[in-house]
Amino acid sequence: MSSNILTTLRAPFAALALMLAAPLAAAPEIQAWTTSGGARVLFIATDALPMIDIRVVFDAGSARDGTRYGIAQMTGELLGEGAGTFDADGIAAAFEGLGARFGHGAERDMAVVTLRSLTDPTLLDPALELLATILGQPTFPADALERLRGQMQIALQGEQQSPGALARKAFYRALYDDHPYGNPPNGTPESIAALTRDDVTAHFEQYYVARNALVAIVGDLDRTAAEALAERITAGLSAGEKAPDLPQVPKLLVPISMHVDYPSAQTHVMVGQPGIRRGDPDYFALYLGNHSFGGSGLTSRLSQEVREERGLAYSVSSYFLPMRQAGPFQVLLQTRSDQAAEALALVADNLERYIAEGPTDDEFAFSRRNITGGFPMRIDSNGKQVGYLAMIGFYGLPLDYLDRFIERIEAIDRGQVADALKRRVDPARMVTITVGPRNPRGG
Repeated sequence: MSSNILTTLRAPFAALALMLAAPLAAAPEIQAWTTSGGARVLFIATDALPMIDIRVVFDAGSARDGTRYGIAQMTGELLGEGAGTFDADGIAAAFEGLGARFGHGAERDMAVVTLRSLTDPTLLDPALELLATILGQPTFPADALERLRGQMQIALQGEQQSPGALARKAFYRALYDDHPYGNPPNGTPESIAALTRDDVTAHFEQYYVARNALVAIVGDLDRTAAEALAERITAGLSAGEKAPDLPQVPKLLVPISMHVDYPSAQTHVMVGQPGIRRGDPDYFALYLGNHSFGGSGLTSRLSQEVREERGLAYSVSSYFLPMRQAGPFQVLLQTRSDQAAEALALVADNLERYIAEGPTDDEFAFSRRNITGGFPMRIDSNGKQVGYLAMIGFYGLPLDYLDRFIERIEAIDRGQVADALKRRVDPARMVTITVGPRNPRGG
C-alpha cells in the first residue's frame, strides 16, 4: 500500500485507562447501512477527538489483475495524481492546507482510499468535496502514468537486490501457483511496460463502483451526519456490480522446496502452506495456537528454541494471514548461510512437535492472557478502529466482532487449539523457500 496511507493518532491516556478498566461490553458500537447507490457503510461515533477517519475499501486488489499484472497497484497509486480540475500538486496542496491526510493504494485483496480530517466544517467540507472528486472524477493523467510506470520498473529492479523481496515473490508463486494470489502485486517488467491508460480506466470502471465498496467511518459526528457524509463521498461512483467470488485456494498436495541463489551473508527462509480465510470458524483457535508457537515475539517457542537457545537467528516468527480466500500460514527467519540447514531442521522439528502436541498448559495460559490483556490497546484510537471497521465490512465479519473478541478467545480451551492445529496445519506438506548464496539443504 502507498506510504502515504494515514498514520494513527492515539487517544488520550485517560481514555485508554478507562478502556482498559472497562467491562467487555465497552467495545465501540458499530452501526451499519447501505447508501442509495449501493455502498455498504460501517460507522462508529466517538467524541474523544474532534476528528474523523474515513476508509473507503474496494474489492479491487491485485487478485483482480487477471493477466494485467500490476494494474491494481497502478490504478490505486494514480488516484492521487489528478481529479476534476486538480493535478497531483493541487490535490496535495489542498489537503495540506486543510490539515487533512489523504492516502491511497492497493493490496492483494483490496484497494483503499483514506482521509483524516478535523471535524470543523470549514476544514471538513472542502476535504470531503475533494475526496468525492477523487473517487468520482479521476483523470489518470498520461504524464503521471508514465512517471509511475518508471517508478514501478525501478522498484522491480530494486527487488532483485533484496533477498527478502525475492523470497516473498517466490513463496507466493510456489504456494498459489496460478491462483490470483500468486500474481505479483507490483507486476513484472513486461506487464508494467504493456499497461495503458485504457487498462487503468477499465480497472477503475469495473471495480471502483458503489456495490463493490465499503465505507468505514469513525469520528465525532452523529448517525445523520455520517449518512450524509457517506452519500456525499460516494455520489460520483457508478452503481456497478460486486466483484465475483475469487476461486478457492487448492490444498498443497506435496511439499515444495526452492532455492534462489543470492550473494548475501545471510539466507532468508520462508516456510508455509495455505492457511485460512477471514471468517474461518477455526480462526480464534489457530490465532491462539500460533501466538505460542511463533506469534508472541521473544516469548514464543520458535524464538526460544531458534534464537535464544541455539543462536541461529536474530528473529524468527510465524503467523496466519487470513484473506478473502485462504491466506498463508508462514514461518519467517533470516540466518547465517552456513547455519541455514540447521535452522531449517530445527524449525521443522519444532513445527512437527507443536502440531502433534499443541501448546503446553503454561504456553496456552500465557497466550490467552497476553491476547485478551492487550486487546484494548488494539482499538484505542480512531485510526485503529477504522482499520478494524474496514476489515469487518470487507470480509463480512459479524458486527459484534470487536465486542465479542475477548469472549471468543476466553471460550477456547487448550484441546480446541490442539485439535485445530492438527486439522489445519500439515508439517509434511510445506513450501520452503530459501534465498542466499547456496542451497542450505544441498550443503
